[in-house]
Amino acid sequence: MSLHSAIKGKLLSVIGDEDTCVGFLLGGVGEINKNRHPNFMVVDKNTSVSEIEECFKRFLKRDDIDIILINQNLAELIRHVIDTHTAPLPAVLEIPSKDHPYDAAKDSILRRAKGMFNPDDLVAPSRG
Repeated sequence: MSLHSAIKGKLLSVIGDEDTCVGFLLGGVGEINKNRHPNFMVVDKNTSVSEIEECFKRFLKRDDIDIILINQNLAELIRHVIDTHTAPLPAVLEIPSKDHPYDAAKDSILRRAKGMFNPDDLVAPSRG
């Protein structure tokens, strides 16, 4: 987190299943802004894709959020929206859930980041 973000008190937000959200809330992540909007969304079997999409878009627009954590299986449902987000902040991180392990091949943000670096540049030169 940058010094600017630390001074302003930027938030981490979570879009996930109940176990994921409860874990982060127990860790102290939960906040409600001045408009009484929380920085998390618990998704269950009755949550529609459009509700997830709208929540993600709301989090993108909020100036108090610097990181959006989203369960990867939910990110897959709104991939078309996530892929249109190209700004560095808020950063979008796809995380595993209890029932769905992380699959790097599905993470479009990771694929985009890998395209920015040449793997050969990251290898330390040998001392010979």
